[in-house]
Amino acid sequence: MELVIRDAVVEDAPAIAQLNRDGMGYDYPVERTREKLRACLGNPSHKILVAESEGVVVGYVHLEDYDTLYADSLKNILGIAVAEACRRQGVGKALLQAGEEWAASTGAAGVRLVSGESRKGAHAFYQTLGYTGNKLQRNFKKRLP
Repeated sequence: MELVIRDAVVEDAPAIAQLNRDGMGYDYPVERTREKLRACLGNPSHKILVAESEGVVVGYVHLEDYDTLYADSLKNILGIAVAEACRRQGVGKALLQAGEEWAASTGAAGVRLVSGESRKGAHAFYQTLGYTGNKLQRNFKKRLP
């Protein structure tokens, strides 16, 4: 598979929404995905890269600045998804490598990500690329009125 990794553009919103739905189970409307994508693209603390094969977006990765008062600056992977038909063909690896290159170019000390406890296949994939996990966490959310 010939692959091109490039910066996302607003026109990628339908493909990203589809990847989110199919790959991660997030059924978020295309128009709202477009709005959020536009905002992220205008924010230099975010980086969104897509993988294209034969002109079709088959994956994406979204990173952002991750700065705390207790560790060096990192980049946080907020999402990575690859079309089912393109998995195990190097797309995810290429996206992560491109994200890591961007992180290094900004002076980040590393890259972090959070992956759901049940996603054992994803965990094995990340570990083959040098990612390590050292703890389990619970994710708490509160919807605001």
